[in-house]
Amino acid sequence: MTSRGPPFPARRAAVPTADGGTWAVTIVRRSTGRRRPVAFLSLILLVLAAALGPTPSAAADGDWWDPTARPSPDSGIGVTGEPFKGTNSAGEVRGFVDAHNHIMSNEAFGGRLICGKPFSERGVAEALKDCPEHYPDGSLAVFDFITNGGDGRHDPVGWPSFKDWPAHDSLTHQQNYYAWIERAWRGGQRVLVNDLVTNGVICSVYFFKDRSCDEMTSIRLQAQLTYDMQDFVDRMYGGPGKGWFRVVTDSAQARHVVEQGKLAVVLGVETSEPFGCKQVLDIAQCDRADIDAGLDELYDLGVRSMFLCHKFDNALCGVRFDSGALGTAINVGQFLSTGTFWRTEKCTGPQRDNPIGLTAAPGAEQKLPDGVDLPRYAEDAQCNVRGLTDLGEYAVRGMMKRNMMLEIDHMSVKATGRVLDILEAESYPGVISSHSWMDLDWTDRVYGLGGFIAQYMNGSEHFVAEAGRTGALREKHGVGYGYGTDMNGVGGWPAPRGADAPNPVTYPFRSVDGGSVLDRQITGERTWDLNTDGAAHHGLVPDWIEDIRRVGGQDVVDELFRGAESYLGTWGASEAHRSEVNLAEGATATASSAEWNPFTSYAAGRAVDGDRGTRWASDWNDGQWLRIDLGETRRIGRVTLDWERAYARSYRVDVSTDGTTWRTVWSTASGDGGLDTARFTPVQARHVRVQGLERGTQWGYSLYEVGVHSR
Repeated sequence: MTSRGPPFPARRAAVPTADGGTWAVTIVRRSTGRRRPVAFLSLILLVLAAALGPTPSAAADGDWWDPTARPSPDSGIGVTGEPFKGTNSAGEVRGFVDAHNHIMSNEAFGGRLICGKPFSERGVAEALKDCPEHYPDGSLAVFDFITNGGDGRHDPVGWPSFKDWPAHDSLTHQQNYYAWIERAWRGGQRVLVNDLVTNGVICSVYFFKDRSCDEMTSIRLQAQLTYDMQDFVDRMYGGPGKGWFRVVTDSAQARHVVEQGKLAVVLGVETSEPFGCKQVLDIAQCDRADIDAGLDELYDLGVRSMFLCHKFDNALCGVRFDSGALGTAINVGQFLSTGTFWRTEKCTGPQRDNPIGLTAAPGAEQKLPDGVDLPRYAEDAQCNVRGLTDLGEYAVRGMMKRNMMLEIDHMSVKATGRVLDILEAESYPGVISSHSWMDLDWTDRVYGLGGFIAQYMNGSEHFVAEAGRTGALREKHGVGYGYGTDMNGVGGWPAPRGADAPNPVTYPFRSVDGGSVLDRQITGERTWDLNTDGAAHHGLVPDWIEDIRRVGGQDVVDELFRGAESYLGTWGASEAHRSEVNLAEGATATASSAEWNPFTSYAAGRAVDGDRGTRWASDWNDGQWLRIDLGETRRIGRVTLDWERAYARSYRVDVSTDGTTWRTVWSTASGDGGLDTARFTPVQARHVRVQGLERGTQWGYSLYEVGVHSR
């Protein structure tokens, strides 16, 4: 179905707004048989109402997806046809998920790193302006040539020519103008995660800024501006709640928005020092009270997902490294922020952190103090020594308590492993990998929890290949797929394949649902074509998906089209989660032995006292056990064991109803310490015994806490 034009000629009227801008109001003259004075009066009232505030009323007989007014001048959309609504035959929502975007990052890093705004009451010419220091020829576009090579020179003029930006390889120009996001929505996107982002160190060392570098100040501003953008779009459609850009704070609300055919916008946070939790010379600069206050504030702002660390090691967790020249620059920032460079060790499992960038980055290295040089790293030591700290674990549990979703991209593999252990011990599904910064060897565990995974917005050939590597696991778990565009995220985007490449995108093309037709997108004098421009801005997401279909076939696109349902399923399950009662807490515990210490107790009861700061420790030999009496026969299906460094390589879990006759319900010969979750077919038992068979260290067995759960 295509949208209909007016049956009679339409006129455009420029209406002033409260801030001095103008809105372009379309006035449609329809045949009425004869002229009536009331028609002229209605027209005058319409114009007066628009002049009193930029809130033009919606035309009663207009298509719901077309606004009554836009700022002037403005960008084209290049889409005709009604956006799909409702659910499929199984009652599931449909649509694509951009799980990682940064609409408002022009407000981050001191306000002058990303040039241009996503919206303006005065229209596109006001919104899409280059940074002042980029004039006249980009000579001072410092961040461009630090991260992308070359000299950074470019034509700074935006509207109407857009000669040099936005571009797939420019890291400093706005890619999320609202009309471009509108095109992505019209092309089938139904969920967008707007990650509020900044970095205090990058802000402090960057030459140009016009505001404070405080991270939380920037986060608050970006959250408010996201709501302002919602109001901005609403005004085009007649008032509050009528626009397509809907900020949502729970999964039910999001489902309702998607069923209406609109775009559900979720707030996330991706910042390097959340709640002020940086670390200096390995000393945390925050405490538990800061974490609680910070999580409460973010939740009140509407944030429902977040990263605990990003780029720099902080007081919560170690990071997954960056590579290349950007990695070198980030490692410099790590030193400036924390007083230490990244440190590596040999990996203990199949997962790896990214190779550390060793490519020279002179612009960044000049920021190091005299006499301080970047370290060299052994090739066989690719894992960050830093994992999840005690404060980080407190933050993870705080997010679970608030039913928030935890982003594990950017975490070191050591930190990620511990996070997954915690989530598995609690059967908590709220885990997200949104843009390919997670080792793929974690994929099965994430899906097993009920989590959601999206791939970075790679070129279509790469995207299809990467999707194929994990396709069997999505089929196994019955889940859809997502993408993370990371627009405005200083990452780089798919380059053009070329007009003469095999199976290029041909214009116009139909949306995946078949209801809309998309032609080349036009902004001012610039006509965008994915084949020759690459993914230069968010409006070309539908074109990129069409390229994926042409390169990889319909199956990958169908998986992406199920993304909205899977993402909202993860969110809804997180909201519904309730921690189970630990049947072992406060129960009677006995042990084969307890290590003697004149200053503290390592008695058996320390493993069931609900305090992760105490522990049971045995004598230093293999055949040791810990026994828990639940007081009465209970249903048991899960036992969790939080090991201290002295862990069991081989052990089993036994149960008994009478304390005399035992049977084994779970065992392993490959324990590696950390937090273990033993799941088994639920049984009736009063007594639970952890029987050590072989130690993993020279010491005995030591457990911080043992949990016993019904399922």
